[in-house]
Order: sequence, then C-alpha cells, then structure tokens
Amino acid sequence: MPDFKTIELDIAEGVATLTLNRPERMNAFTDRMAREMIAAFDVTDADDKVRAVIVTGAGRAFCAGADLGLGGETFDYEKRRAHQVSDDRFDASGDRDGGGQVGMRIYESLKPVIAAINGAAVGVGATMTLPMDIRLAAPGAKMGFVFARRGIVPETLSSYFLPRLVGLSTALEWTMTGRVFTSEEAQARGLVRSLHAPDELLPAAQTLAREIADNTAPVSVALARRMLLDMLDAGHPMEAHRLESRLMVARGQSGDAKEGVTSFLEKRTPVYPDKVSRDMPQPYPWRPTPKFRI
Repeated sequence: MPDFKTIELDIAEGVATLTLNRPERMNAFTDRMAREMIAAFDVTDADDKVRAVIVTGAGRAFCAGADLGLGGETFDYEKRRAHQVSDDRFDASGDRDGGGQVGMRIYESLKPVIAAINGAAVGVGATMTLPMDIRLAAPGAKMGFVFARRGIVPETLSSYFLPRLVGLSTALEWTMTGRVFTSEEAQARGLVRSLHAPDELLPAAQTLAREIADNTAPVSVALARRMLLDMLDAGHPMEAHRLESRLMVARGQSGDAKEGVTSFLEKRTPVYPDKVSRDMPQPYPWRPTPKFRI
C-alpha cells in the first residue's frame, strides 16, 4: 500500500473506502492529492477482492475545491510548475488539468465508484464526483461549479459528464452562474441519488456497495459500467448492438455465466470464478483512451 498523506484507503469485506483526508483545509484538492487518488485507484483495480469503491471526506467537508494557498497564482499552471512533482501516473508539466487526470482514472476504474458527499463539494470537489457512478449526499451539503466566479472554466471532465447527468440547461445554469446550491437541489435535478443524515450517509453507501459486492459478477459489472459510459456518445443504436452482441457471446461462454444460472436454479449464493485482473474478454477495451494532446 502506498504511503498516503492526503487520503486514506481502507479495504474491508470487498469494499474500499477512499477518504479525502485534509480536514483542517476542508479536504482542499492539491497535486499531491491528485497523485494519491490515482494511486489508490491503481490499488483497488489490482485487488480482485475489492468489488466497489466509496469516496468520502474527513471532517465536515467532502472537498471544498482547489487549495488556494498560492493565492492569485493558484491556477497559473506555468508558475505552478516549480511546486509540482511528476511521476509515472501524473503529468505535472503544466499543460494538463490535474483534476482531469483524476477524473480519467475514475472513468477507467474497473470497480464501481460511489460518492458519499458528507459536506461541502465545491469546484473540483463537485466535478470529481461526476465520473463516479452514484452520488449520495448529506442534507444541506453545499455544492457548486464556481469556476466562472474564479475566472477559470469547468474542469475534471465536467463539460462531458455534467450535461449528460443533469441535462444541458441545468449544466449551463450551474456553470454560468457559478452559484452554490444545496444537495437538495442537486437531488431534485438528478445529480444526487439520495440524501442521508450525516451518521447514516456512509452506512447507506456501504449498503449500496454490498448490494453490488454480494450479488454480482465483477467482470460483468466492470463491462456494464464501461458499456454505458462509452455509449453516451454513440452515433447510432447499432454501435450498442454490435458491442453488446460481441460481449454477450464472450460472456455466455464464461464460468460466470454458468455459475450465475446454476446458482439461481439451485437457489444459492453465487460464487463467480472470473476476475477482472485476468478475465476481461475481447474486445475490451473496445475504446482505448486517446493520448492527451493540446
């Protein structure tokens, strides 16, 4: 396990909980946090015992946005280079949005990702939840896509995900006004699945994660997650038909398919043999991630 400083990663009974852990700064996002989140998803993908990932925050906030410790130079990528450290999984060249790199890693996760938004989720704190699969929140949590009020633009893949999640009109309203709104409005407009009292939020997320971990085939979940995400911008239903046909043929011959049917007929809990580390079928990945370029 990597030596994390800005997050915590706990794995228990098939569920990983990634906690943003800078409570004294309301879990403000830094380049180090970006690198550590990417590394954490590398850990969860490599561990076949992990069936789902929950992301939450320590203390009273989920993530209050980018750390503004550099003042007016916070978003000057050229001047920030001196403060950045590159590694194999994070490009700190100054050309790439760090939150976007985290968002891409979440998008490429082989395990479903559940956001448990325990408090303020503003700026990157809001956008990092968009590539996650399901969002739960505490009542009254403040949320906002405040970029236009900071002189910058939406990031962390939000121009792709936000209009697909809530519709173009709501996405435009939230990003053009930059106003802060509550989790109640987020739920009403389809961004948040459900609201839970603070002491019930993480248990609710864990219950949802257990529903996945205890009943489903991990390879099937990984494939279904990517199929739905990638078909968001398909040009014709035939693209979905082609992909689904190829995967149905491949999975129909798998040990998982045999176990799924047999366990159902025998009225017992299934024990799926296939692992995401070794048994992802062709043609996965059917849409390899393009190289980044300006």
